Amino acid sequence: MVEKALLAIFLEGVFIKNFLIIQFLGLCSFVGVTKDVKSAAGMSGAVIFVMAMAATASYLLYTYILVPTGMTFLDLISFIVVIAALVQLVEFVVRKNIPSLYRSLGIYLPLITTNCAVLGVVLLNVQSEYNFMQSVVFGIAAGVGYTIVMLMMASIRERSTFVSIPSSIRGLPQAFLIATMLSLAFVNYFWVIPI
Repeated sequence: MVEKALLAIFLEGVFIKNFLIIQFLGLCSFVGVTKDVKSAAGMSGAVIFVMAMAATASYLLYTYILVPTGMTFLDLISFIVVIAALVQLVEFVVRKNIPSLYRSLGIYLPLITTNCAVLGVVLLNVQSEYNFMQSVVFGIAAGVGYTIVMLMMASIRERSTFVSIPSSIRGLPQAFLIATMLSLAFVNYFWVIPI
């Protein structure tokens, strides 16, 4: 198998395989936390950390424990346990050091555990047979892509409070309309960036 360059993997994680608006994974936090930029930035920071650390820990677990012992059938449950432990760590740190952010994120912070985008990073690393460095780069890139989209969505939603919007599309319909436009913008990267 020909190894992909790290830059190609990074661009793929940010744009081509963007979990929010290309693969539509992790939409709960995408719609729920993007009402203001500060909350979106805090959530994005937590997700970047969890994605990068989950990619790292899961690679080590899969490569050095599950494969040698022939227990690769336990990969999904093992990855979920790793992600849950990392989210508990993030939740503890945020609650202790940034209580205002902890309150503003509310239920969405512990829901990172069930965020399918985080699990998607880990599973795509295994499926793509990435080595350690490629796994870490893809985990960070997926988090950066998540952050870019979250901040774009939050900025647009914040700015839209200053314009007149018909009551029939305020709220959730407006969020999905914005998400659709962002998705249309990102989907063009499939044709522009050859990987």
